[in-house]
Amino acid sequence: MGRVFQVTLEGKIYSCKHCKTHLALGDDIVSKAFQCKHGKAYLFSKVVNVTLGAKEDRLMMTGLHTVADIFCVKCGSIVGWTYETAHDKNQKYKEGKSVLERFKLSGPDGSNYWVSHEAHIGGSDQDD
Repeated sequence: MGRVFQVTLEGKIYSCKHCKTHLALGDDIVSKAFQCKHGKAYLFSKVVNVTLGAKEDRLMMTGLHTVADIFCVKCGSIVGWTYETAHDKNQKYKEGKSVLERFKLSGPDGSNYWVSHEAHIGGSDQDD
């Protein structure tokens, strides 16, 4: 495997909680109203330093979507998923955007998000 080049971001940075690799900027958050199996998740218009997994169809709370898991380019941790195709016309705005699970991130102030015992287990993409 070759050398991995990483993008360094400036501003309010969300990074991988395991290795601190920069993943996204706070300015690129589209929505903080998403949910995943560990609790909160954020929809970003742009993410960096990730690799894509295989595309698959997933039935989520808002309908059927073709998604691919995304992994930190440095440590390989799964950090969320990206929307390839939304099969419902009302969900098309998600296409090309990525969800990062808050539990997998360090926030701009260095804080980590801890899973509450009330967190929904099962994953979804609730955004309404």
